Amino acid sequence: MLGTVLAIRHIHFEDLGTVEPVLRDAGYAIRYHDIGDGGLAALDPLQPELLAVLGGPVGVHDGDAYPFLAEERALIARRLEAGKPLLGICLGAQQIAMALGGAVAPGAAKEIGFSPLALTEAGRDSPLRHLDGVPVLHWHGDGFRTPRGAATLASTPACPNQAFALGDTVLALQFHPEADACNGLERWLVGHACELAASGIDPRAIRADAARFGPGLREAARAMFADWIEGFAT
Repeated sequence: MLGTVLAIRHIHFEDLGTVEPVLRDAGYAIRYHDIGDGGLAALDPLQPELLAVLGGPVGVHDGDAYPFLAEERALIARRLEAGKPLLGICLGAQQIAMALGGAVAPGAAKEIGFSPLALTEAGRDSPLRHLDGVPVLHWHGDGFRTPRGAATLASTPACPNQAFALGDTVLALQFHPEADACNGLERWLVGHACELAASGIDPRAIRADAARFGPGLREAARAMFADWIEGFAT
């Protein structure tokens, strides 16, 4: 066994999804820490081989209402200072950007649904190359600005900074390649029903696109994560 992956999970259905079997096949044990199950301050951010900070329906600027956000950024900052492998998805990516001195702000509109990424030159030279031309799942209202010293890997018309990397050990993704669209995303559609209704988005359209794009996204995402894991493991 290579070590442990600690995943900080903010809402139960936004888990490691399709990346979980990739990690297990690579020899990692996976442990989740759910927000609300004890304080984050008790966690050692340097102990796991990989720290993953997952998505969730709160914003990085909601610290007054959700004090855990500041604790989480402190953990991330310690991990970054140590130079150890770190993965952030959606809210997790925004938290990494903030910890690195970047900015997070609302986008012009919510980006929810499937669409492909436009990869930068750095993105085409990164593990994200496996996602070239593959419609991925987007589900966010805020977006990050790529921090100084990091490389922007991808964009969409609605969000110019969809991913960034800092060396081989830090990967921050605004989109959701980990979401298991092959199962219809029903937990997502139910869990975010109020957001979908408020945004005027028909869940039937997302469900139909999940059926169309899910298998291709799952295979491409697994290849991407396997490539990235191999890069920092060696």
